[in-house]
Amino acid sequence: MLPVARPSSNTDFPCIRRDALHTLQMNLGYLCNIACTHCHVEAGPKRTELMDRQTMDEALAFIQAQNIRCLDVTGGSPEMNPHFRDFMRDARALGVHLMDRCNPTIIEEPGYEWVPGFLAENEVEVIASLPCYTADNVDTQRGKGVFDASISALQKLNALGYGQPGSGLELNLVYNPVSPVLPPPQESLEADYSLFLKEKFGIVFNNLFTIANMPIKRYAHMLLRENRMGEYMALLRGAHRDENVAGVMCRGLVSVDWQGYVYDCDFNQMLDMPLGDGGTVHIRDIMHRDFAGGAIAVGDHCYGCTAGQGSSCGGALS
Repeated sequence: MLPVARPSSNTDFPCIRRDALHTLQMNLGYLCNIACTHCHVEAGPKRTELMDRQTMDEALAFIQAQNIRCLDVTGGSPEMNPHFRDFMRDARALGVHLMDRCNPTIIEEPGYEWVPGFLAENEVEVIASLPCYTADNVDTQRGKGVFDASISALQKLNALGYGQPGSGLELNLVYNPVSPVLPPPQESLEADYSLFLKEKFGIVFNNLFTIANMPIKRYAHMLLRENRMGEYMALLRGAHRDENVAGVMCRGLVSVDWQGYVYDCDFNQMLDMPLGDGGTVHIRDIMHRDFAGGAIAVGDHCYGCTAGQGSSCGGALS
């Protein structure tokens, strides 16, 4: 059986070096209102890890020092961090593009009714998880009732202009396979989503991102329980395409955990794999580092980003 991941020195995945840094991705904490079977963060309602305001202020200083153009926040449900609104407002004041990787059901949670209005007011790009357009598949992966809650939330975002032509409010959906297979072609699946959601629920959106499930944390545990880890890793390695390496997300971003430590990507963060060109470092200690050309830590899990049509935070690569 192939391991979940191996450090840079023990993998045959191609070496990668970073281009110019343009995006800061931040995990604001592992607290989430749901616990999905595919979650590589193992987020859930009982998690207590949350980024503090001091770390956010250090990130704002990093954004200025590095001339970062995009702030990409994730979790858990990032909106559940008590400093979320102040942090996003402060980042917007710096002129960066804001992205929120939103679990749409948070909008239906008591006490979070403010989320759609706040996101629209601050022109935050919403990247919303909807791993299928049918209720059975979504509820199997994310929990009973999640599909209906997601549909209601997306309708509320649409009502504020999200996904509507000319609104400037971008709504992108994310698909993850339920089974340990590669995502289908993104373009054709996007057309299926668009047709079904429009006809059935009146929902419109801008883009669908297809993302392969990573053999990390909760999803890895499921694969191991089902005796399918070796099969899935063989699938990823066998479907590797060299041309996808040029487009992987880690070339232009760094990822920060809830404590402020910096990694080459969100997946490496969850595997506790330090920066390839600097080891374990805190964001406050690398304000003026030149990241261009630096080595990126890789492991066998990286094949999840280069298999088939490729997979990144922005969907398929080819």
